[in-house]
Amino acid sequence: MADTSNSTTTPADVQTDEHLGLDGLDAGRDDLALDLPGGAPAALTAVQDAPAVPDGGSPVGSAPAQHGLNAHSHGAGVPATNRAERRTSFDLADFPVPSGREEEWRFTPVDRARDLFEPAGGAAAGLRVQVTAADGVTHRRSSDGAGRAGKGFVPGDRAAAVAWADAASAGAVDVVAIAPEADLAEPVLVRVASDAPRSAGHLVVQAGPYSRATVVLDHSGSGHVGSGVEAVVGEGAHLVLVSVHQWEDDAVHLAQHDLLVGRDATVKHVVVTLGGSLVRVGSTVRYDGPGGDATLLGVYFSDAGQHLEHRSFVDHEAANCRSNVTYKGALQGETARAVWVGDVLIRASALGTDTYELNRNLVLTDGARADSVPNLEIETGEIVGAGHASATGRFDDEQLFYLQSRGIPEDQARRMVVRAFFADVLQQIGVRSVTDQLMAAIEAELELGEGEGPEDLPVVADGVEAELAGSRL
Repeated sequence: MADTSNSTTTPADVQTDEHLGLDGLDAGRDDLALDLPGGAPAALTAVQDAPAVPDGGSPVGSAPAQHGLNAHSHGAGVPATNRAERRTSFDLADFPVPSGREEEWRFTPVDRARDLFEPAGGAAAGLRVQVTAADGVTHRRSSDGAGRAGKGFVPGDRAAAVAWADAASAGAVDVVAIAPEADLAEPVLVRVASDAPRSAGHLVVQAGPYSRATVVLDHSGSGHVGSGVEAVVGEGAHLVLVSVHQWEDDAVHLAQHDLLVGRDATVKHVVVTLGGSLVRVGSTVRYDGPGGDATLLGVYFSDAGQHLEHRSFVDHEAANCRSNVTYKGALQGETARAVWVGDVLIRASALGTDTYELNRNLVLTDGARADSVPNLEIETGEIVGAGHASATGRFDDEQLFYLQSRGIPEDQARRMVVRAFFADVLQQIGVRSVTDQLMAAIEAELELGEGEGPEDLPVVADGVEAELAGSRL
């Protein structure tokens, strides 16, 4: 049984009275919740009954818009084939060069990343990787790129296949291994940098059985970058993987992250995107046994001219597994753009699945646009629950007025509203140094939007490094 999708778009020329602020941020919510062991209700809209979407256009429903926002369009954005039939391959010939008309690429400004769809022929530099970690962690780099230590990665599109080919050619395949049963009190910091016009890299994170660790990936620099990350989480292990993207303004980064969750293992995957001209990160979760638990969190802040795109795919095939996806973003400035596409597939064998996905976007200025497309496919009714929600809204001027009427200056009041919007996601990250630096970076972004901020934003990974240094004094 295929279920529905929602798409919420806020074009630059649409004025909306929808607000997201301190009061639960539930305005404009469009939910689908299933909690019926005997099967899903027949009232669900099937994919084949969904309205058609014009080529290259944003999904716009036939129902009239409400509250100034384009109406949700159930079924829009769902490809002709379901996620179970999507191709994965290391062979470039299996993926045509994207034109921007394909469902997978229609939101992406492919012209900005055109060079990342063709192999560099050995001309791509390897990403520079520096690992800071305590005992119980090893790091090695493959000299020839021939052998992959992980088993959790297969390219899902042409950009990922090109990135793997370039990384292998450059000998830029890094493996960070956490020993079985290791319990790391301090985060593992992995700095990933690009200083060449074209760079590529592939990182494997191996969490041994029954280990506990937090790994923070810090991406910085400039140029055009293609990369892959795979996390293989062993049986009973607990891994927090935080990927921070603070690229220079001219950077273009296309990345694929694959997570393979072992039996009774827990993984928390966090994507933080603040910099770059075009950043597109796709995250895929698969389960290697029953009892796995995956939490996917995302925080992004898009400024004028930026395109920040996040895609997630949770493939429930094993029984009694759980997933929870929460992405929140803010946008400010002319042509600021954010895209989130979330797919969840519950296969017939995935009995006892419990899953939910949520996306919220806060539009701070005119001229910004957010696209949000949650998709849910269900092949069995024997599940605990499944649902999704999505909302995009304007900054709440009434809440701003309320705070100012209590004597709070306008700039401080704006920060309070934005801080409240991001608070629940930030608290779930669970790494205090990352959370503190991330909030400082978001507030600096707000100041930049007001023309008062510093030229250089706080570097999120610096907080982790300071924490590591302080713990060793």
